Amino acid sequence: MRQAHSPVQCLKIAAVLISLAAACLQPASAQFTPAGQAAPAAPRKSEPQVIDSIVAVVNSDVITRLDLNSRVALVETRMKQQGSQLPQRALLEKQILERMIVDRAQLQLAADSGIKIDDVMLDRAMARLAEQNKLSMQDFRNQLEREGTPFSRFREEIREEIAMQRIREREVDNKLQITESEVDNYLDAEKNAPQIQPEYNLAQILIRIPENATAEQIAARRARADDVARQLRSGADFAKLAASYSDSIEALKGGELGWRTADRLPQLFVDAVARLNEGELSAVIKSASGFHILKVAGKRTRSADSSTASAAAPAVQQTRARHILIKVNTIVTAAEALRKLTDLKQRLDNKAATFEELAKLYSNDLSASKGGDLGWIYPGDTVPEFERAMNLLKPGEVSAPIETPFGYHLIEVIERKSQDVSQERKRLSARQALRERKLEEATQDWIRQLRDRAYVEYRLEDK
Repeated sequence: MRQAHSPVQCLKIAAVLISLAAACLQPASAQFTPAGQAAPAAPRKSEPQVIDSIVAVVNSDVITRLDLNSRVALVETRMKQQGSQLPQRALLEKQILERMIVDRAQLQLAADSGIKIDDVMLDRAMARLAEQNKLSMQDFRNQLEREGTPFSRFREEIREEIAMQRIREREVDNKLQITESEVDNYLDAEKNAPQIQPEYNLAQILIRIPENATAEQIAARRARADDVARQLRSGADFAKLAASYSDSIEALKGGELGWRTADRLPQLFVDAVARLNEGELSAVIKSASGFHILKVAGKRTRSADSSTASAAAPAVQQTRARHILIKVNTIVTAAEALRKLTDLKQRLDNKAATFEELAKLYSNDLSASKGGDLGWIYPGDTVPEFERAMNLLKPGEVSAPIETPFGYHLIEVIERKSQDVSQERKRLSARQALRERKLEEATQDWIRQLRDRAYVEYRLEDK
């Protein structure tokens, strides 16, 4: 981790050295004046120019003016391409700096937790992005460059996004608890739900309330939310105000959450937009995270049956499997993880140990205490790389080391079965819907806590 003041110190020293070098390179003739001629005015001393400066300190790291200017230029380019109105430069700069502070705090926590996205993993993520856009990697790169986004910068953005996603999965997703009674209540409500259900594309502006906020702070945030709502009712552009004021993760993307069925949105949001038409705005609503203003960016209907088609399937093949996972981090490289699993595979092939014994000793997964047993797995329950390798195995067979976004695995299939599991699938689908419903608020709450607990020193005015 860099020291807080080292970039500025180095840059100032560099500027002084450049000035001294320029002075030394003055021609010798300039130091003498021919007889009878007036001496020229003494040249002004060259003053060192500040090439960069620190605009914020975040824990033990810094954000520089060059970092901020680069991000602002990138966001402005993307907003123009999307046809969004640009906020005032000062407002946009402040918003982007706050987002960079939040991102930096997440990346620091990810690094401290041993999360590292190596080049191999990043290359695969980039390949998937190109494939999703139906482009070759070279065409994808060319398109980014044409749009004004340097490919190297985009790669690092994706690396950081993956790292932040991993730390959020660990700190938020994996800690969400869904009780059996919640699943029962959800399924009971679904029985009485209409067959045609609404699906929304919502955009939100979130005015965050700090952790342990005072009454005065809450009142000030409410006043800001009311002012934003007033501007929206007067015809202001939603995306512009989201980029100017919103504290949500999606602020710089116009605040859009993407298409979701009502059962996968926070109940607070569903209640607020239930009677709204496309393009309409909600009133200011309050949650534990802060004050929200919602816009119905899109609204459509879909059959309830289409979302549960897999649950109604008469029979599904299940696989009971176990694995040994070696995670890649700052201590263990990809090559070391692969070498370790190759050694373990050889021990299994030589019957020098059982899979269960080795999983308990070496696996970096919570399943290690159970000998790596993952229980019964349905199609789609695991990442594609894991599922493809697992499906190629016969019961009792162990795979070669395979890579997934989680690290490197050895997989053993214990047994398979095919039966009517529609009720189990319905419960699994209900559990997933409840997780998505809770995830939005839980993520915002976690980010709020992380931001409020970080040491932040603003130096934005020191340009």
